Amino acid sequence: MRTRLLASVLTAVAAVALPAAIPTRALAQKDYKPPTGPAPRTASGTPDFSGVWAKAYVPDMTKDGKDQKGAGELPFTPWGANEWKTYDAAEGDYTGSCLPFGMTRSINTPEPMQIMQSDRYLAFLFEQNSWFTVVPLDGRKHGDGIATWFGDSVGHWEGDTLVIDTVNFNDHTRLDTVGHPHSDQLHLVQRFSRPDLGHISYEVTVDDPKTFTKTWTNARTFTLRTDWEIMEYSCEENNKSLWEGRIKVPKYKEK
Repeated sequence: MRTRLLASVLTAVAAVALPAAIPTRALAQKDYKPPTGPAPRTASGTPDFSGVWAKAYVPDMTKDGKDQKGAGELPFTPWGANEWKTYDAAEGDYTGSCLPFGMTRSINTPEPMQIMQSDRYLAFLFEQNSWFTVVPLDGRKHGDGIATWFGDSVGHWEGDTLVIDTVNFNDHTRLDTVGHPHSDQLHLVQRFSRPDLGHISYEVTVDDPKTFTKTWTNARTFTLRTDWEIMEYSCEENNKSLWEGRIKVPKYKEK
């Protein structure tokens, strides 16, 4: 428990400072071995992703890492290149104000993620700041276009692969800790498959024509943690650096 709390604190610090290598719970418990065997299925026959998962910490989606395949150099448009060149977390990264990380940055954190699944819905419960997002699996279309922090997600099955399509993002978040940008034209396609009981194979494709000249992908592996439960995490509870003015409040650009 103490190790998990330390990792959570370090992640919060990394979110508001320049990115640094931080120990994850998975690395801190090297003797853990995930269960083996075939991937479970729901009563309706689809792969069942339910469980508490250790995610690879991905502060920079362009880099390779443990259980991670990075995207390499990103194909910026002139607008995207300027957004990346001029970004400075010290001038007001939104996570320092405990604002929502957004979809990709939440997936990138080292804290656990619990998945709860039925035939109609799949829910991601992020330990990071106790955020969650719910994905309908019932074939509905995207919503009315209201821009949100986590976007509007719908899911469908392609064989044994769950494909989650997300649009309608606001432009207040960053893709990762180092600050790779996106616009409100961001379109994410996440693909989840379960090759065995102990792992999820994950791939995300980033499509944002305002920021990038072509799509790009990042892939990694999640590990089932049967020995973990997600904990409450309140960023707001002790954010003294924000209250006392050492962290700058982000300023959003006029549309």
